[in-house]
Amino acid sequence: MRKNGFARHALIETLHTVQSSFGYLDDDAIRFVAGSLRVPLSQAYGVATFYHYFSLKPPGKHTITICAGTACYIKGADKLVAAAEKRLGIVPGQTSPDTQISLMTARCVGACSRAPVMLCDNEVAGEVTAEHVLEQLERWAVE
Repeated sequence: MRKNGFARHALIETLHTVQSSFGYLDDDAIRFVAGSLRVPLSQAYGVATFYHYFSLKPPGKHTITICAGTACYIKGADKLVAAAEKRLGIVPGQTSPDTQISLMTARCVGACSRAPVMLCDNEVAGEVTAEHVLEQLERWAVE
């Protein structure tokens, strides 16, 4: 916030920095940022809930993100998501009950030539099948 002179226009950048530091945006963090930047609390919550990137819940120990961009979708990303949902018993945007794995989707991760793509703890894997997804989830389950 100091870097931007506590400017109101730096709300998104500030929320991004907070989330990068703590892994998510909790109520106290959003209130602090809103107060420090002198923006209405409703505006800070509006930004935090509007943008898909922001999370209001702590992430799991591991995160699997499946690209749902056009190239990945055409090559079967929906099957990857369905396999992960079935195995974990959650939908994208949620964390498994044991808090070990968060399932996310992304609009595009910029690796279209390798579609379909998933990110496993931010490491890109391309030409993924449902079996690859399940194998990764099993590896994390035995850690």
